[in-house]
Amino acid sequence: MSVNLNTRQVGDVTVVDVAGRITLGEGSSALRETLKEIVGKGQKNILLNLGEVSYIDSSGIGELVSGFTTVTNAGGKLKLLNLNKRVKDLLQITKLYTVFDVHEDEAHAVRSFA
Repeated sequence: MSVNLNTRQVGDVTVVDVAGRITLGEGSSALRETLKEIVGKGQKNILLNLGEVSYIDSSGIGELVSGFTTVTNAGGKLKLLNLNKRVKDLLQITKLYTVFDVHEDEAHAVRSFA
């Protein structure tokens, strides 16, 4: 199974619900294109809901970092929501957990953009 991305608006925050695998190829490129599209529309507050992500490889981690850079350079904020244990461990091992603003509760995460 590849990645499935659904975007929705919660106030002025664009929530991207990610499900499946973020891996080299289709998964990471779909995430990249979605983030570029959102930033291109001028939307600055982006919340990636990774609760349904079953697997992420090094290419997927690279896309998260690249997306973070793209959004930040456009004057926006990219935050992560609902990391499962595997993804959380991966971000801690790579020391990226401190780079990303990570939340467990969507309502709290949306309020954190204010």
